[in-house]
Order: sequence, then C-alpha cells, then structure tokens
Amino acid sequence: MSRRHASAIVQLPLLRHAPNMDQSPSVIAPRHRAAITFIFVTVMIDMLAFGIIIPVLPNLIMQLIGGSFAKAAVWAGMFMTLFMAMQFVFSPVQGALSDRYGRRRVILISSFGLGVDFVVMALAPSLWLLFVGRAISGICAASFSTANAYIADITPKEKRAAAFGTLGAAFGVGFIIGPALGGFLGHLWIRLPFWTAAVLSLINFAYGFFVLPESLPKERRSTRFDWRHANPFGAVVLLRRYPQVLGLASVFFLINLAQFSLNSTYVLYTEYRYGWASQIVGFTLSLVGLCSGLVQAVLVRRLMPALGERKLILIGLALCIVGYAFFGFANSSWLFVLGIPFLCLGGLSGPPAQALVTQQVDPHEQGRLQGALTSLASLAGIFGPALFANLFALFISDHAPVGHLPGVAFVLAAALLLAAALIAARVTRPVAAGAQSVPADTIPAHPFPQHPPEQFP
Repeated sequence: MSRRHASAIVQLPLLRHAPNMDQSPSVIAPRHRAAITFIFVTVMIDMLAFGIIIPVLPNLIMQLIGGSFAKAAVWAGMFMTLFMAMQFVFSPVQGALSDRYGRRRVILISSFGLGVDFVVMALAPSLWLLFVGRAISGICAASFSTANAYIADITPKEKRAAAFGTLGAAFGVGFIIGPALGGFLGHLWIRLPFWTAAVLSLINFAYGFFVLPESLPKERRSTRFDWRHANPFGAVVLLRRYPQVLGLASVFFLINLAQFSLNSTYVLYTEYRYGWASQIVGFTLSLVGLCSGLVQAVLVRRLMPALGERKLILIGLALCIVGYAFFGFANSSWLFVLGIPFLCLGGLSGPPAQALVTQQVDPHEQGRLQGALTSLASLAGIFGPALFANLFALFISDHAPVGHLPGVAFVLAAALLLAAALIAARVTRPVAAGAQSVPADTIPAHPFPQHPPEQFP
C-alpha cells in the first residue's frame, strides 16, 4: 500500500455508523473508499502472513518431530485439515457475532488474536503447541467472512462486484509476495517468518483500531445471537430461505472444490508430465497469482457495467472450464501455459456472484451469509486435497481404470465448473424485472423466484 493511500485513510474521521446510501455520493465516497482500502489491506496482510509461513511450516514440523520426512508429511496434512476444519466451524460463528455486535469489533479481535497466535507459534517448543496455534489461526482467519460482510454493508449494490474483485486482488497480492518472502526469511532463521507474520498482524490491528469505522449501525443489527444459526449446519438453513442464494452458494462450493485440484496436484503434475523444476513452478504460480489479481481488480470493474452480473458469471465460468481443459489434456508445456490466461479469466465469475448473493439477504444477516459461504469453502478444503491427490496417484499408476491420464484432476475440475455454470444459468435466468427477492418460506409455489431482482440483465 502506498504512503499516499495510508495517509489518506488516517486523516479521515472515524465513523460510528454506516452512512446512509441515500446521501450524495460526493459526501460518502471518500469514507467508503477509506474503509474499502482498509479491508483490502487487512485481507492482503492476513494472506501475506499466511503465505510467509507456507515454505517453513513443514520444515519446522520436521524439526520438532526429529527429522522424519514421512512423519512430517503426515503431520503437515493434519495441520491443513485442522486449519480448514476450524474455518468451517467458526466462520458462521464470527459472521453471527458480527451481525449482533458489529463488524469492527470482530475484525479487530481476530486481527489481534492472529498476531498473538503467530507469536505462540514462533515460540512453540513442541509439536502439540504448534498444533494448537494452527487451530487458533484457523479460528481467527474466519474473519474473512466478516470482511466480506463489511464490504456488503458500505457498498451500493451496483458497485459490490467491483469491491469484491478488489478483495480477490488482495488475496492474489498476499499469495504472490508471501511464499517468496517466507522462503527468504526462513533461510535466515526458520522461525523468522512466524515473527514477521506476528508483527504484520499486530500492526494491522493497531492501524484498524484507529482507522476502521463501524459499518453496521445498532438499529440494523440482529437482536440476539442465535446459536442455532451460528454453526455450519445451521447456516445452511439461512441459505435455504433464499432459493437463489442457495443455488449460488452451490456454485461457490463447486468453484472452491475445483480450485483444490491446483493446490493438490500442480507441483507434482507439472514435474511428472513436463519435467518442470521448482523455479519454473514458482514462476508460473506467481504468474497465476498476478493475472488473477489483475482480472479481479481491473477487468471486473470495467466489464461489470457493460455485461451485468449474470453474463460476467457465465463468461468467467466458461473461460475457467477452458483453462482447466488445457491443463488436463495439454501434452506439451507450452499448451499448458496457454491455459493460464483462461484459468485466470475465470476470476471474472466470483465477484459478481458474491455481489448477487449479498443483494438477496437482509443487512442484519450479511455476517451469517458470509460465514456460511466461507464454511462451504472450508468444507471443500477439507475434502478437496485428498480427492484430487488420490485421483492423480491412481491415474498415473498401473491400476488406472480408463488408461493413463495424469491430468485427471483438472478434467474433474472442468466438469465441476460445468455443473456450476449450469446451476448459475438456472438461478440467475433473466425474467420480468422489478420484483424483489423474498425468503423461500414466503414463496407459495415455484422453488425459484419467477420475478428475480432488477439487477439481472
């Protein structure tokens, strides 16, 4: 973040309530820009902090258990599963808490808890304490759902896709810089990346404490905290109340599940099929992160007014299917690289889909909504890595059921996105404009609204 942006945020007065959307844009735009910039920085720093420890966490685990590669691999997998499981459980809890007590408080507590947790992990003398630290980091990282709810609070409906695209770019920036920085710091001292992550998180907490305004005024908050809905299974009840939201949530789940084909097999697949060294793998992954960030930060903002949410979602999914097909069937490295732009252009689908979802849900339920979506992504993270890794292993073995197909993980990812595109086309189909979205329990007949909201083209 530039000094110019930082100074602009610091000079703005602290808002205690979300501004009225009916106010003049010239009055509220600077405050909104400041808040969006802070949330962008928060997400970027959080992802940077997590990216920093990626290259060194397995080595630290191996150090603590006595240097066994096999045991370290098992424990590293358990750490990943634990982290995603904590996000699955606590994302709706944080979302419900933010609906009841406000976004600012939840975001700041999570940032502070993340910083303290990284200190604990940096000092951890034993594996069990490192394991506990990873669990706590999964809980605190669940605040991403609250960050999304914050954006929904302060951004007009027609601009939410661009705002969510900005958050997507923050993820990309964090993952481009984080692993490279972590590898460099870890070479100096294996625990230095943890200390760096702690400092970044605590600085972000201090920065937000003085700058971040509350986005959800008391009169728009939930009247009580409901444990029945503050869990991943209760959150599904909220999704079921809005048929269109439930359909788009299914799209989110399939997109996230497909993405774990990259996490699980990219490195092994490119080395197995194309003989890529680690430098080429690192370069192409950075290229993916950079292109994805540009797509979400620049293209979504520019294409959204011309195409609308529905077309942008379907175009993004179609392009991503092409990218995964290139990955799965490319018999040469240059064809594989040709698929990267298509894969990154798939990022066009996420922000408008997120924007549509937020437009269907009441303001006092935005936190629970984002918590439910984050839980679905975490659920994909629990099962996805094992699914794609085992498929890859099976189809390069002598026991492959339909022949040698090393790119089977990406072929399956393309199939999942095809299903997502069909669902998205159905739940966002254009019909007569003008009707307002209502919960499912008030719809007497057809399971999908016959008159969806005005924002559909």
